[in-house]
Amino acid sequence: MYVADSRSSKAPVAPAETRPGRREAADGAGPADGPRTGDGPRAAGRRTAVRAAVPGTVVALGVVSLVTDVSSEMVSAVLPLYLLTGLGLSPLGFGLLDGIQNGFSALVRLLGGHLADRRGRDGAPRHKAVAAVGYGLSALCKPLLLLVHTVPLIGAVVAVDRTGKGLRTAPRDAMISLATEPAHRGRAFGVHRAMDTAGALLGPLTAFLVLRLAGGPMLADGGQQQGYHAVFAVSGCVAVLGVLVLLLFVPNRLHDVEPSSGAAPSDARPRLRDGLALLRVPGLRRLTVCAVLLGLTTVSDSFLYLLVQRRLGLAVEYFPLLPLGTAGAFLLLAVPLGALADRIGRRRLFLAGHGVLLLAYGLLLSPLDGPAAVVCVLLLHGSFYAATDGVLAAAAADTVPAERRGAGLALVGTGQALARFACSLAFGALWSAVGGTTALTWSALALAGCVTGAAFVLREPAAAAAPVAAPGGPAPTTDDSEVPS
Repeated sequence: MYVADSRSSKAPVAPAETRPGRREAADGAGPADGPRTGDGPRAAGRRTAVRAAVPGTVVALGVVSLVTDVSSEMVSAVLPLYLLTGLGLSPLGFGLLDGIQNGFSALVRLLGGHLADRRGRDGAPRHKAVAAVGYGLSALCKPLLLLVHTVPLIGAVVAVDRTGKGLRTAPRDAMISLATEPAHRGRAFGVHRAMDTAGALLGPLTAFLVLRLAGGPMLADGGQQQGYHAVFAVSGCVAVLGVLVLLLFVPNRLHDVEPSSGAAPSDARPRLRDGLALLRVPGLRRLTVCAVLLGLTTVSDSFLYLLVQRRLGLAVEYFPLLPLGTAGAFLLLAVPLGALADRIGRRRLFLAGHGVLLLAYGLLLSPLDGPAAVVCVLLLHGSFYAATDGVLAAAAADTVPAERRGAGLALVGTGQALARFACSLAFGALWSAVGGTTALTWSALALAGCVTGAAFVLREPAAAAAPVAAPGGPAPTTDDSEVPS
């Protein structure tokens, strides 16, 4: 029996004075606190609210993501340079390979969400089992990079790795949303993304240190590759550790998910087309459309870092350190921006985050130069992720009932991933044809138009995120969360 199976996995229920919906009591500012004699009751109330907002399951999944991201980002930090300078891949070819990372993930994300929603013999959804398969596939791919040395084979390994990512993403996010009270989902996803980003922060730094210790310089001719091989080997070992944490500390059963009215009974196996039918839910459909629009103009991280590196003329050995600026800002802002999304509206903050990304593009294209300008670009880039990544998942969870949570989250994520796949292909082709700076200019103009269009799509008052019922409770009755029969 796994360690996790003996632990309670339900989200802790807040006491009356800190239960969602009575924010004034939780903040220690309302009459529910009674007479105050100091900051003690207020501090205690806030600590209780934080514990209620972030269940242990979310923390355990955050540790899994942290460890896995250390492994993944070790490879991602050196792979662009290895392919472009070591193997002589063109920008268009790299755009195709980079797009595969999003495209393959998108193709299997719907399948992952669908399989996770199907119940096992014990009547529980299979979120953990599907997530474990996904994490296991990614862990298997890291040592395979030691054996392949051509672009097609590397592309195949990357495709399998992204298949694993696609399988695990929707089940993992579904587990986070199901373990957390609706009013605190923004904060819970923020905590998870902050821990995930801590791994993204440590990954490039670990790769940099491994390269130094291995004594294998990142040569432009690719003639000496032991440094890269050391990175791939260490990455594989770290990935296995992440799988073990998932198996041992994440519960198999979060709680009993009761089907909403009009939904299929619990003993019926959901079909894949039933998941696609969720696009008839107005709120989920609007979110998916906006995610696609904005994903079509979101330049991939790798291309952005290549532009930054070439603009500054940095030595190639410092290239793996560029993502640290993005990861640092993401880490610091994920939790506060997630909590802010719970207060002002998750969709509103999602749009604002893309406005921040537009500022980063503008600053990179401006006459400003020097390390300070690039640091600002990276900080804005990290702020964009903090305001959009977990916030989008929290907003999507508000529109989908518990028994179809995996499929609903997969729909939004798949639309966004496919759009970014198309953007990688288009940006790589533009870079090859007109140069990186001009390609970024066109992308910035397109992003400005898509932000305007997305704001128009979400303009209706009904588009405001309305919390769904707590797990196991009755389904919400708003149009945005109504499920087609």
